[in-house]
Formats: sequence, structure tokens, C-alpha cells
Amino acid sequence: MEIFLGAFTTEWEQRKAAFLHDLTLGRRTLPEEDERRRGGSVPSAVSTETPKSGFRVRTGRQRRADRPMRARFVGLAAGSQPAIVKMASFGGGSRLGAMINYVARNGAVVVENERGDQLRGRDQLSTVGDEWDHLMKNRAESRDIGLFRISVAGGGPADDERFNRARKIVTHGLGDRAFVFSVTDRADGSGFEIDGVTVLRNSGGERLTADNAAAAIVQTRMERAETGTKFQFMGYGNGTDYGTSQVRSLVTAHKGQVQDEQERVIADAKQAGDLVQLEWRDQLHSRKPRDVMHLVLSARAGTDTDAFHNAARDFLGQQFAGHRYVFSLHDAQSDPKAEAAGGKRPHVHVHAIIAMQSDAGDRVETTIAAFRQWRLTMAEKARAYGINMEMTDRRDRASAPAYSRNQVRPVNTIGRTQHKGTSSAAERRYHAKRDDQPNYSATTRSQAYMQKAREQWCELQHSQALVAQHNFIQSQTVRLADPRTKGWIRETVRNEAGNSDSQFRTHSVKLTEIVSEGDDMRHMTRPEFDAYEKRVETALFQAEKTMSPEERRDFDDIAHAARELVNVRREIVELLEVGGTDHRSSGADGPQDDKRHWIDAVERHGFEAADAANKTLLDIERTREAIERIATEKPEEVPALKKELDTHITKAAELGASGNGIIREVAEIDGDLKAALQSLERDRQKREYENSSARVQSNEAANSNRGLPQGEQKQTRPDDRDAQGRKNPGDTASRDEPGNTTKSDPAKQHDPRLEEIQRVTRERNEGNHDERER
Repeated sequence: MEIFLGAFTTEWEQRKAAFLHDLTLGRRTLPEEDERRRGGSVPSAVSTETPKSGFRVRTGRQRRADRPMRARFVGLAAGSQPAIVKMASFGGGSRLGAMINYVARNGAVVVENERGDQLRGRDQLSTVGDEWDHLMKNRAESRDIGLFRISVAGGGPADDERFNRARKIVTHGLGDRAFVFSVTDRADGSGFEIDGVTVLRNSGGERLTADNAAAAIVQTRMERAETGTKFQFMGYGNGTDYGTSQVRSLVTAHKGQVQDEQERVIADAKQAGDLVQLEWRDQLHSRKPRDVMHLVLSARAGTDTDAFHNAARDFLGQQFAGHRYVFSLHDAQSDPKAEAAGGKRPHVHVHAIIAMQSDAGDRVETTIAAFRQWRLTMAEKARAYGINMEMTDRRDRASAPAYSRNQVRPVNTIGRTQHKGTSSAAERRYHAKRDDQPNYSATTRSQAYMQKAREQWCELQHSQALVAQHNFIQSQTVRLADPRTKGWIRETVRNEAGNSDSQFRTHSVKLTEIVSEGDDMRHMTRPEFDAYEKRVETALFQAEKTMSPEERRDFDDIAHAARELVNVRREIVELLEVGGTDHRSSGADGPQDDKRHWIDAVERHGFEAADAANKTLLDIERTREAIERIATEKPEEVPALKKELDTHITKAAELGASGNGIIREVAEIDGDLKAALQSLERDRQKREYENSSARVQSNEAANSNRGLPQGEQKQTRPDDRDAQGRKNPGDTASRDEPGNTTKSDPAKQHDPRLEEIQRVTRERNEGNHDERER
């Protein structure tokens, strides 16, 4: 059977078809398979033998060169989002079903596999396990924690002495292993029981299996020092999670009467968790099977969902060719899981469950270099679909290291998830990452990389093409200025006054970054806003401590402006909490206030922009009221009115896309208008991307025309000018469209009283509108 690659619309489908076709025909040679398993590449000139198939599958995993640092930094300065590819977890074959059900929300979310098949419902999802069964090694996880009980015959001394005696008995049996235990007297007074939890691996590497054979070994060791004892294992488990739960259960059952091998009392759940997480973790040498991995691809809130879905599909198809995988997309609108339960995250993200071993025997490489390559590929695929995204390195901006899921636990899932560290060190690491604190690497290689990155940022700082991004670029150079040099350490005390200026600049830049966090204000909840306000006040306090007296006046102006902006954003959050109906009912304070708000809008945006915005918004409001009014009386007229409403919203979105500041502010609180505006902006970005590709092709054509006769070159130029002439009038019209307030409108100003402006204009025009209807 012959297949035609042209029948597939995307590159990943072509590669999949070629791969499966070659597998079915057995056209892979043993040398190629051996080279693939060794991670090498097969040169095209290895053999002079003509291949039997017209297509070649990718047999090696050569890494492409990174995107130039300067190009990445230009993209970041222009507002591109970083490519986020996170490893959530690994699992064995026994966990495959649970992991797939998680990403599919128990069948409520559509899941797609590597062949492009869409799986719906739990019945179709259950077939994945059978298809992947030959790839699952089902290796057993290590036994790390054991539960034991020791029965001691005979009466016992007082409580303290009984604990000491019990500790000696356990130590004789378990050796230098860490453990906790509690003592319980028998009801008949014939002896007592020792219940405990222990680490199964000792310092020499010997691991007890927590079965009858291991219990016999421990029993023999105890009898050498204590007669009348009987040892038995009650259970075992893997990892710190199991250990923490068992130690806490022991503490709860014995009401805090628990001690460890060092005579320390473990009285509550926090002490139990700290003991296992901080002290036992390194002793476990825990091992879990890695048959499948859970990968998460994330994007900012507001990213085009369909474009990101397509980019993720292409990324998985290229990066994991030959592997089995399934993936699904979650966003705030389509996720059926409740926000309080951890669902409906404010950002769009894709979950992928990938088999670690391919059908050809290759295993997925999960090194640091591999993750860098994944981010590079993800950013490339996203840009192809009009999403501005760049691969980033932590050293590009001196960012703090990430925290793992074992170092934090979620405490609030409303909005952006808030965590709490499992220890003081984990808490510091969490806040360093969450607050985006600078972090300077200690290795020579990383310091050289960061020095190169700072040089690139400094070059961009003097670029005339990036004047608008000057503050952002300057903040990066400040972050990458590593103060941890020997000279700086020696001169810290002596030059404290001189360093305060640099510290003030650093805190000022930090304040600018915090205040500018309003891009996602439409998604900010009350807890997030409270944290945002606290960060602003903290940054103001730190900057004020390090400023010089002559800078006090300017700082007061900056602090006043920052607090004013926080107050405006507080009003937006309150508006979102109250809702549109309550806001409309509370806005009619009087004609004088309405007139003042109208004048304020005209002063900020100009009469032409305010009038154009209000006319469009009034049309939207009237149409919505008409839909509500006749929804029950004349439902057959609702579709026509909804179509009219879509027309008005599209018109308003076009006005906002052309730069009208009032429309953009209203879009922050109007979901339909916001969606239409974002759709227009995405279409514009896609057209710009296509135009840039067309320009590249045009340049290549021009270069090829240099070798043609002069007459032929002249014949092509009038057509090019005609095409440009047909294109330019539309561009000119969009630039000259009335209502453009881009130049005069301060960036990201939010005024929650805009609906009051709309209301006064609506009331002023009510009479004329009624006359026209009559």
C-alpha cells in the first residue's frame, strides 16, 4: 500500500504516517535501530544502497543550535512570553489509567493521541492502557518505610524508663536506622507493645524488605540482647508522602506520646512532617518506576486557546516522534473541575502523558539540555501560530530557582494558586521565585553565561529601535549586576552610602515591575489583589530605606502615583466582585457627577474618541436590553438581535484595536468585548507574521532575479508596485481612523466609572432615540 504525504495538512501528521508506514513494511535495518538506541544519528551517506521507501524517519536526535540570545532578548523586551515546559511527575504502568483520567477530567475533556484520534469518555480512555501495555515495564517501586510492632513480655518500669528500654530494644533490632515509636501497656499487665515507623535502608545500604524473612532477621538480632520479644512488620510503603502520613497517624493515635531514636518527642503533625521531609528524605534513596511521564505546557492568561493547542500538538509531534502519548487542553472556560478544587486555572495549559519508551526501543531523555531543547521547540511552534513566545534560561534574567511540588503545598486555589513551604528553607525558596528576586549563580560556567547575557542587555539598552522598552531592558541590566565580588564584599561597610544609590535604583526597578503587574488584572481575585498591594507597599518601603535625601521629593511623587494606581485597580476588583447589575444600580448619583465624568473622559481621550466610543457602547447596551426584554415574550426575534449585537461588538472591537482607550478600558470588564478585541489582535498578529514571511520570500525572489536579464527584472517591478498600492490604502485608512487615542492615552489606565459616562450619554440621547422609534 502506498501513502501520499500530501494528504496530510501538518508536518507532524506526515512524519507519523511515514513512521507507521515504514514500521508496517519492515524497512528499518538493524544498524539504524542500534544507532537510534545509542542516541546517535544516521548519516545519509552511510550506505550506497538506495532506500526502499521514499520517506525517511528521523533516526537521530541531533540538537539544533539555540536561537540567538539577542533575538530572544528583543522578543522578551517586546512583550513575548516565556516558553514553559514543566515535568509534573513520573509514574509506572499501574499509574497510567489514573494519570490519563486526571488530564481527561474522568472523560469530561477530550483527549487526543499521537495519531490525531480524539478520545471521549472513559470507555475510549480505557483502551489506551491495552495499547501501551507492551511499553510498560511495571518495575516495582522501592520499599522505603516500614511499619513494625514489637511485643515485650513481662512488667515494665515507669513511663520514662519504659521508653528508654523500648528504644534500646528497637535499636538492637534495626541498627542505625531512623525510627519513631510509642509504647502501649497491655490491659492484663503482662507486658507492653511497641508500635513504630522506620526507614528500611541503613547507612551501609542494607534495605530490609519488610516481609517475614526480614522480620526473622530483626528477631534474631533482638534476641541477642533481649529475651521475651517478638518482632513483626505490619506494612511498608514508598516515599516521603507515605512516611509522613504514617508518622502523623502514629502521633494522632498515641496523642503525641511518640519519640524517635534520638529521644526527641514528636508531639504534633508539623513535627512529624518536618522529621520525614527534612531528615528521613535523604536516607530513603527512594526509587519509582518511570514508564510514563506527565508533561505540562503553559501559556499566559489571554493566549489564543486554539493557536496554543495547535502549537502544543506540533511540539509533541516533533519532539516525541515514535512515542505514544495523549494530551488535552485545560483553560478557565472549558475545565469542568471547580476552581476551589484546583481546576479552572486562569491560564491556558496542555497536559501530556507520554510513554518513556518508544515502539523502537528509545527512551525519552530528561536532562537539562533536553528541557532547553523542548522550550526552544515549543517557542518556535508557538510563533508559527502567531503567539509571541521565546525560550528563556534562568540565567538570562538572574531568576530564582524553581521550587518543586515536594517543597510546597497549595493553600489557596482561587485564581493563581498560592502555596506554603513545607519548611523554612522551602518557604524562602518559594517567595524568592514568586517575588522574582534576583539570584546569582555560583558556578564559573553560569557566571560567564550571565556576564554574556548582561552584555547583550546593555547593547539593547543603547538600541534606537527599542526606546519604548528602555525601562524593562534597564531593569535586566540591574538584575544581572552581580554584587557578590570580593571587592564588593570588602568595601560593603565603607561604601554603604555609595551602594545605597545602586540599591535604590534596584528597588525602584523592582517597584516598576510590581506596579506593572496589571496586565492580568482582569483575572485577579481579591486574595491576589491583597498580595499585589502588599508587594507594592513592601517595594516602596525598601526603596525609601535606601534613597538619598535629595531624592526624597521625587520618591514622594512616585509613591503617590503608585498608590493611586493601586486604588484604581482596587476599584476594578470591587467592580468585578459586585457585578455589572449592582454597579449600574449604584452609579446614578446625579447629573452633576455624570457630567463631571463625561468631561473627565473627554479631557483624557478627546471628544472625538469619547463620542465614538459612547455611540458604539450605547448600541451594544440597547441591543442587550432588547434581548433581555423580549427573551420570554418573542423568543423568535432573539437570534436576529444576537446577530445585531455581534455586529455592534465587532464594530467596538475594531475601534479598540485602532487605539481607542475607552473601548480598551471597557473591555477589561466586558467579557464579550474583550474576547472580540483579543480575536482581532490575534488576527492582526497572524497577518503580520504572514506578511513578514512574504517579505522574506520577496527578498529571496529579488536576489534570484539579479541573475536574470534586465528586461525581465523590469517586468516584475510594476506588478510589485501594484500589489503594494492595493495594500497600502487599507493600512493608511487604519492609521487615520478617528478615535485613535494611542498617543494620548496613558498605558493601562483603568477607570471603573466608565459605565457612568455611558449612562449620562445614554440618558441624554434617550429622547431622540424614542422619537426615531415612533
